[in-house]
Parts: sequence; C-alpha cells; structure tokens
Amino acid sequence: MSVDIWSDIACPWCFIGKRRFESALEQSGLTDSIDVTYHSYQLDPTLPDHYHGTEEQYLGEMKGLEPTRVRQMLQHVTQQAAGEGLTYDFDNLKVANSFNAHRLLHLAKAHGVGSQLKELLLSAHFERGLDTNDAAVLADLAVEAGLDRATAEATIKDENAYRQDVLQDFAQARAYGIQGVPFFVIDNKYGVSGAQPSEAFEQALTQAFTEKHPAPLTMMSNVKPGEDGAVCGPEGCN
Repeated sequence: MSVDIWSDIACPWCFIGKRRFESALEQSGLTDSIDVTYHSYQLDPTLPDHYHGTEEQYLGEMKGLEPTRVRQMLQHVTQQAAGEGLTYDFDNLKVANSFNAHRLLHLAKAHGVGSQLKELLLSAHFERGLDTNDAAVLADLAVEAGLDRATAEATIKDENAYRQDVLQDFAQARAYGIQGVPFFVIDNKYGVSGAQPSEAFEQALTQAFTEKHPAPLTMMSNVKPGEDGAVCGPEGCN
C-alpha cells in the first residue's frame, strides 16, 4: 500500500507530522507493507533566496501577523515539537527559500536516500540553525545522507536539475486540492490533513490496509458432529 506525503522543509508542523506518522506506522505493524513517498510543496514560493531576519520578523513582516500572536504560535509549536522529541530553535533559524532543497530531495529520492535527506533537512532548518538554501550546507547534508558530493554539487548548481519534478509535485498537490501541509494521501484513496495525533494516523492506515487486504474467510466446523455438509460442484452434487 502506498502513502504519499506532501510537505515543506520550512514547515514546522511537517516535521512534527513526520514523527507522529512514523510512530503510527511502527505501532500499526505495517512498516514492511507500506511504501512511503515524500513530495515537494512550498508554503511561500515568493520567499527570497535569503531573508535577512528572524522567523519572528518574517512572520510579522511577510505574513502581517502581530508580534504577540507570532510569539504565541512559535511557543506552541515548539512545545508540540518537544513532545515528539524535537528541539526547535526559532531564535537561530535561518529563513530561506526551499526550492533548491526540494530539487536536491528529488536527486536523493532517485538514489534511494530521499527519506534520509528529508530528515536531515528538517533538522538542519529547525534544530541546527543551518541555512538550507546555502549551496555548501546542502552539499554537506547530501553527503551525510549518502549522496556523492560531486553529483550533489552539480545538481545544486544546475537550476534546471529536477526542477520539473518539483513543479510536478506542486501540480499534483493542486489537483488534489491540497492547500496546507503536511498532507497524507493513503493508497491514492484517502486524504489526511495536518500533523494528526499518532492514534489518528494508525487508525487511518489500519482501515485502508484492511480494505485493501480483507481477511480470508474462517471456515466453521461441522454444525453436527460426524456429518459433512452436502455440496454441489462442477462434477455434480454429493
């Protein structure tokens, strides 16, 4: 069964949702039966390559939110992240456009290490205070994920590399009507929006898997001991 996840590395709830989904997948016992694929999504495509300000300033200036509201939001999401074992550091977070990181993620996906790089990028952005649109940082993270440095550097330098793959993910998100992330599509049939509690993810996974793989019939024993039920088949009746 497939699970397709749309998310942005600049989305704090996407990292939290990733942790909750992974916990649900483990608890469901379906880890070996589900193919998980991450897809690109950008919360703010208009963001400059490098925003010279804090996350609090960005949300205030670019999104028009009141400072008090911004601080409450960041405090709340930091607490929620801590509940999933994540240590968010918004004071040192580097606000940057995520398009190049998404291109690199498609390279990683093509080499079978997409999930590893996804984890590293999210941690780099929210926990480690790294600039995830800096070419050197991206190359280092790619190597840490298991990619060849020269290949990663060439991909980062070539603005057209995997560009269409990213845009195709954006287009599919629009086709599904996705307006916020994280967003989970289970077996191309069910949509789950947001960083739901692990219990909700587990229930959705179990329900979808059961529908796709219904349990075989359990044969009842003879109702009357010593007698076989009469049946008809292609060769006649007995």
